[in-house]
Amino acid sequence: PRDKRVVKDEAAAQELWWGKGSPNIEMDEHTFLTNRERAVDYLNSLDKVFVNDQFLNWDPENRIKVRIISARAYHSLFMHNMCIRPTDEELESFGTPDFTIYNAGQFPCNRYTHYMTSSTSVDINLARREMVILGTQYAGEMKKGLFGVMHYLMPRRGILSLHSGSNMGKDGDVALFFNTRAAYPIEYIPNAKIPCVGPHPKNVILLACDAFGVLPPVSKLNLAQTMYHFISGYTALVAGTEDGIKEPQATFSACFGAAFIMLHPTKYAAMLAEKMQKYGATGWLVNTGWSGGRYGVGKRIRLPYTRKIIDAIHSGELLTANYKKTEVFGLEIPTEIDGVPSEILDPINTWTDKAAYKETLLRLAGLFKNNFEVFAS
Repeated sequence: PRDKRVVKDEAAAQELWWGKGSPNIEMDEHTFLTNRERAVDYLNSLDKVFVNDQFLNWDPENRIKVRIISARAYHSLFMHNMCIRPTDEELESFGTPDFTIYNAGQFPCNRYTHYMTSSTSVDINLARREMVILGTQYAGEMKKGLFGVMHYLMPRRGILSLHSGSNMGKDGDVALFFNTRAAYPIEYIPNAKIPCVGPHPKNVILLACDAFGVLPPVSKLNLAQTMYHFISGYTALVAGTEDGIKEPQATFSACFGAAFIMLHPTKYAAMLAEKMQKYGATGWLVNTGWSGGRYGVGKRIRLPYTRKIIDAIHSGELLTANYKKTEVFGLEIPTEIDGVPSEILDPINTWTDKAAYKETLLRLAGLFKNNFEVFAS
């Protein structure tokens, strides 16, 4: 993240989110062009390069044409899988791309150039509609860069870009899932809807793996709570997920995609709330993490229970359920769900040590508060 840069021209200075908490680190036009020249010269020196012409956005009216020029077949294949592939007819009339990536990741940047902190540099120039990659062969930089571009371009058109999954039921009802973990060609799903276009969602589901064991398995959120938890983007790291993690650590990723948001998180949250209100969507916080104690003491919420909860959201069962409010976070939790033991719905019931529960709950609330201070200024 420290090696990513965005050209801060006059327009970007006004529109983008800069400063504390922002993933956007500035660079000037001259430095970008220096790195661009270095990348293009390297690519031109090769006997073979790979060129992908692909699309972003399934909506034809808002489709973005992308050209990826890379030195490695692996990078070309990665983007072939990640982006929308044009038909032969569409390729013939592809024309000038709307955005171009020059991936010269095998070749280092000049670390003595202004703004450079290492031999790696990942640079985006929104005015030129270009991205340059030097000094890293991590393919995900291309995907993240394009997410960033979409998070900049789409809101300008009144379209809310999201880092989420979208599921459509048999009756055409749609739900958004935030904080999922999967990436593969969409056609690998046997019943995928292609083109991937559907109606506005009825449910917005924010997933959290709470290793502290104090969040309910499911909570119904009002608009303000949905915005708050969307901006917070909470989950937790546990031992085994990353090097050096020995006990649960709360981690927050604004809008569940902090690495590539371009605008201030509150702008995306306001758009989300406006569209949820306009189209009658309901927000939910679903904890897939621990119950009965923190990681190492309690147990992971059983997957069959989580599936029953998701089914109850989709069927509308939870819209007519009875609710009670939790302490501290003020979350509305159902008193019963078909197929789910009622005693686990309120997390305090699953803790033997009630004092430890309250202490842990307050600790997590404090972490939320500290994280949110960045966005309140």
